Amino acid sequence: MTLHSTANVSPASSSAAREPLFGTVLVANRGEIACRVIRTLRALGIRSVAVYSDADAGARHVREADTSVRIGPAPAAESYLNIEAVIGACRQTGAKAVHPGYGFLSENVDFARALEKAGITFIGPGVEALNVMGDKIRSKNHVAGYGVPVVPGVARPGMTDAELVEAAAAVGFPLLIKPSAGGGGKGMHAVEKAEDLPAALATARRVAASAFGDDTLFLERLVTTPRHIEVQVLADNHGNVIHLGERECSLQRRHQKVIEEAPSPLLESLPDGAAVRARIGEAACNAARSVNYSGAGTVEFLVSDDAPDEFYFMEMNTRLQVEHPVTEMVTGTDLVEWQVRIAAGGELTVRQADVELSGHSVEARVYAEVPEKNFLPSTGRVYLLDELPSGTAGTVRVDSSLVEGLQLSSSYDPMMAKVVAWGADRAAALDTLDQALAGYTALGLATNVEYLRLLINDPDVRDGRLDTGLIERKLPGLAFRRVSDAELVAAALFAVHAGEQAPHGPGPWQGRSGWRLGAPAPRRVSLGTPDGGLATVAVSGSPGGSIVTVDGGKRSRACLRFPRRGHMELTLDGEVHEYALAPVYPGPGTPLSDAPLQLFLGNEGWSCRLDVLTREARLERVLAAIQQEEGSADPAVRSPMPGTVVSVAVADGDTVKAGQVLVSVEAMKMEHQLPAPLAGTVHLSTRPGELVKAEQVVATIHPDPEHKPGPGTAGTFPGGDTAQEPTHGKGA
Repeated sequence: MTLHSTANVSPASSSAAREPLFGTVLVANRGEIACRVIRTLRALGIRSVAVYSDADAGARHVREADTSVRIGPAPAAESYLNIEAVIGACRQTGAKAVHPGYGFLSENVDFARALEKAGITFIGPGVEALNVMGDKIRSKNHVAGYGVPVVPGVARPGMTDAELVEAAAAVGFPLLIKPSAGGGGKGMHAVEKAEDLPAALATARRVAASAFGDDTLFLERLVTTPRHIEVQVLADNHGNVIHLGERECSLQRRHQKVIEEAPSPLLESLPDGAAVRARIGEAACNAARSVNYSGAGTVEFLVSDDAPDEFYFMEMNTRLQVEHPVTEMVTGTDLVEWQVRIAAGGELTVRQADVELSGHSVEARVYAEVPEKNFLPSTGRVYLLDELPSGTAGTVRVDSSLVEGLQLSSSYDPMMAKVVAWGADRAAALDTLDQALAGYTALGLATNVEYLRLLINDPDVRDGRLDTGLIERKLPGLAFRRVSDAELVAAALFAVHAGEQAPHGPGPWQGRSGWRLGAPAPRRVSLGTPDGGLATVAVSGSPGGSIVTVDGGKRSRACLRFPRRGHMELTLDGEVHEYALAPVYPGPGTPLSDAPLQLFLGNEGWSCRLDVLTREARLERVLAAIQQEEGSADPAVRSPMPGTVVSVAVADGDTVKAGQVLVSVEAMKMEHQLPAPLAGTVHLSTRPGELVKAEQVVATIHPDPEHKPGPGTAGTFPGGDTAQEPTHGKGA
């Protein structure tokens, strides 16, 4: 972790460094935040304890901690949310304090009380702050009494769906449904029309109950062209409260932040930006003072792009934020260090006048997901990893949970890492981030890295014209890269190379080189493309010098070389293409002809998987393409990934319409609605509470004889995206 230190506000050089700290601290979290906290604990000379579930036994945070304790099976409710198990791990290891990270138990008032009863320090705010700010209804009503502006709406505890529907008329449409407990955008729904409200309330309650154990909802007016701006605060137990400037988090999808930056380009663009920053910062400090806040916290505000000098309180996050590194980069402050020192009784040695923002910082969240398929989360194994490109030390920081060989679990959030860049100004920071993302390699997983590069290079983003709906508007027009002839040729040449390296029997008859009397026959390599189609590459010669054709097209000259581990260089008709490469071979003792070779390729932030198909696998794809007529829909509805069925919206034997939601599956902390691909009679293959595997059929539609499918009805993905049919030739 590299910090660009720009302001003299780090406690390391102050009297705070002499405060007695804890001997052992347990980190009650996982993933990249656990790794990040452990690094600061090590720098402070504090022994760290990791906790882990069965799914995380080989995780990076477990490897980096000084010691670790298993606390339960994969489901978070039985491990990371198990208060007794976490306290038991403290007793077992002698930990005198707990850092909760974010998510899980970080804002759980019962956890804070249990730690207090056990004589263990909670590295976070007191029970009062957790209790008030942990409930959005209570917090909104509370801070309004301290002069903090709030969004108009209706926020009363215990309101039924009928009462919310009745109250909605006074709030006005469009409006926003929000769960009172929790955060991260889960359960939030924008509703445009009154007739859509009852169904949205039912979904929001179900998600809120599942995610937070509390289905209380409230309504707020939907602010048009909204900007999401939050303020970082620090407060000690001696009455001192300061803010460290603001962050802009307006680039979101499904209310989840994707890109965050500090300072806000909106405030930077205002003639009186410094005055607005002082006002919004003071409002944040007042919110913290209202609950005797202690430690690091964030106060989130909604700002209309049409009236940027007006802001409204949304909520206070009583914990560290995912995006805290951008504040650290522009202030030189280690927020985790301050959390530890304040919890140990230390006093803030920094005054508001000492805080200076230097330069600009932008953070991109790296998710295991497929943006082209409505950001569908994905799982997989990390076969090749290179997260920090050369030449970026000092201006780029990567907080990550990844290590090579790690199998990503479907039990947790799909965020894997954060890439954070610093620059002298916003343009320089974005350029540095783009460079860092172009060099970011994590093969074996589907990631959003290519999407992040497209997003931060969008003209509106570059010019700072941001709002929380920008991603939804821009996604359909983004030009995602597709598999080209170069990737197909590279994969085919590698497959030939792998075949030549494999042991064969004596004589030409046992080899697979295409040897025959006279001129050698071209070797044909069948490749499965990411869209379910196939391509055939004919190779004459060796990988070091070949004549190749793709799907019977033009003849090209090609050669392949391997300059270093994990890298492949293809020269195709004189043009050089460089790739990161991760081959996945069949199991030991299985010849290449009997099991497919998988090749993960990537460059400039883009990646794909190509399968070297056996004859049987090739035949399956050909038959599937023949059997599925142009424009027809697959009658099978499949779960896109492993998960749990949380609801079934129809009964077995019901008549359904195309696009009607049949089943909802929860995976990686998100709910995915699976619609009917065509009209007909539904036959269910699952029930609520059932665990399903990836690609498992959860329902089948027996088509209505009158139904004539039109374009765009082929195999839908969650969120309404359309699956591409298997095709011959190059795939997407």
